[in-house]
Amino acid sequence: MNRASLITPLGPVTLTETAGMITALDWHASPGAGSPLLTEALRQLQAYFDRRLTRFDLPLDFGSGFQAQVRHAMTAIPYGETRRYGDLAREIGVPAQAIGQACGANPLPILIPCHRVLAANGLGGFSAKGGVESKVFLLKLEGAVSLLI
Repeated sequence: MNRASLITPLGPVTLTETAGMITALDWHASPGAGSPLLTEALRQLQAYFDRRLTRFDLPLDFGSGFQAQVRHAMTAIPYGETRRYGDLAREIGVPAQAIGQACGANPLPILIPCHRVLAANGLGGFSAKGGVESKVFLLKLEGAVSLLI
């Protein structure tokens, strides 16, 4: 397992690589040995925050089963767009509450864009440091703020 950190507008984040896949994004700095994959992942993450990248091209660990279904559905939401928990629930065939729980359990926020999934009557939650304020920041960064009104 290798780790590498980056200072972002939302504070430090650490990416973890296991067996050639990005497996976690944590909201703090953590020392560790880097790797070529992590160097590329940090480059892409910095480009995202600089508004030069709209889609990540990295080997991500989507998990398995229901969690993987939800995570793949989240990555299918285009940059600058949002979906409601109910939209993904209908697509996958589960209750909207299950989608919310899966979003909250996403180990790769930003890379798997759970911030693009909103509640029926508002923003919903966000498990990152800073909570909903971080979600709003990411949506504004992507130009999706007009979709929040």
